[in-house]
Amino acid sequence: MNKKCAHKKRKKMEEKTQVNDINREFYDFRYEESEQDFYRIESGLSAEIIEKLSEEKEDPAWMREFRLKSLELYNKLSVPQWGPGIEGLNMADIATYVRPKTKMSGKWEDVPQDIKDTFEKLGIPEAERKSLAGVGAQYDSELVYHNVQEEVAKQGVVYLDFESALKSEEWGPMVQQYFMTLITPKDHKFAALHGAAWSGGSFVYVPKGVHLSFPLQSYFRLNAKGAGQFEHTLIIVDEGADLHFIEGCSAPKYNAANLHAGCVELFVKKGAHLRYSTIENWSKNMYNLNTKRALVEEGASIEWVSGSFGSHVSYLYPESDLVGKGARAEFTGVTFAGNGQSLDTGAKMVHLAPNTTSLITTKSISKGGGESFYRSAVYIGKEAKGSKASVSCQSLMLDSESRSDTIPAMEILTDDCDVGHEAKIGRISNDAIFYLMSRGISEEEARSMIVSGFANPVSKELPLEYAVEMNNLIRLEMKAQL
Repeated sequence: MNKKCAHKKRKKMEEKTQVNDINREFYDFRYEESEQDFYRIESGLSAEIIEKLSEEKEDPAWMREFRLKSLELYNKLSVPQWGPGIEGLNMADIATYVRPKTKMSGKWEDVPQDIKDTFEKLGIPEAERKSLAGVGAQYDSELVYHNVQEEVAKQGVVYLDFESALKSEEWGPMVQQYFMTLITPKDHKFAALHGAAWSGGSFVYVPKGVHLSFPLQSYFRLNAKGAGQFEHTLIIVDEGADLHFIEGCSAPKYNAANLHAGCVELFVKKGAHLRYSTIENWSKNMYNLNTKRALVEEGASIEWVSGSFGSHVSYLYPESDLVGKGARAEFTGVTFAGNGQSLDTGAKMVHLAPNTTSLITTKSISKGGGESFYRSAVYIGKEAKGSKASVSCQSLMLDSESRSDTIPAMEILTDDCDVGHEAKIGRISNDAIFYLMSRGISEEEARSMIVSGFANPVSKELPLEYAVEMNNLIRLEMKAQL
């Protein structure tokens, strides 16, 4: 082969290994909301709007006061300066509360048809029928469907929409005891925003010694244009109990900014275990400013499994506070940043007791100028003697336009510990694809092998239906050009 022919072949290979963006059409269908079917609070953020929201939800007096104090903090706190810019987010244009004019139902057939069609397309009822112990489905600001299998309820497991739990005589005091104590409005500006504007979400209590054989699931769909979603998830897994909780999120695309600023508080009591799996598949007009945190007591463990796709900008750093001897935490996550996306994600492990263990394993994929930032933080206090921490983060850039940054931070206050960190950043190799093709493997199969092999450690940890969803999301179509 002469040099000219070899050059042409190499050029063709380079063109073939260009990667198209994720096809999000499946999630971009939407139902145009009307005043007849939906209530929408006026856009903006003021004391009057928050008071109106509180009135609409018929909050108890203590919650109304909590909202107003949180709003005061929000107005005082500054936007974080270290993350991707959020200049395109203007709270004056965001409606903090949009709800369907329908009551929550425990029967799927009673959900309004347009909303039901949305969740049917997303596979929620099918998943429930096959493998779930309970399901909550939120549309915009409120749950529209909630159901728990009878045998689960017989074990004493409580799975309620958050508003019902708040107003319950039996569970209201527990909600008041735990609500925004692990994540407080003082923590940062968007936690304060959540404290003021929260609506919807889930409350779960698993009694001592109860092991659920099937997971519980909540699914959040933000359909409204120019709106915010602020669901609150509070899970308490009592001593010796075991729970797997699955969370799914999606939204259609609009030419206007949308905001997600949810809050997840997880309390894992002595000897208990919680597995928390999430697929966040927001549209590219979404600002995802979510906060998640777990408190892990003696001998207890938390497993985070996270897939972050979509959104224009993401701030997402689940935190595990290991406060009991022998407490354990694992975080396994994958992100995909495409054109127009800046995904700033990571995890934080706080060791506050002896012999605690943490493990962080992350994978990030970026293409088309997408920006992927990984931030890890490991804190080992003086009292955390005998603790172990390991951090591994790997990034794969699929073209020369993409960006990937790894920003680890460690603060270690005792010599009696074992801490390790590993980071790898690289690009998909044209030579690797060429090599596999020379062995009789098609160009598409070669690409799939490389990307699937990279993401597999995360996808294998997800529940089956979510692993399928993740694989669909990162299915990379190679574009052949002559």
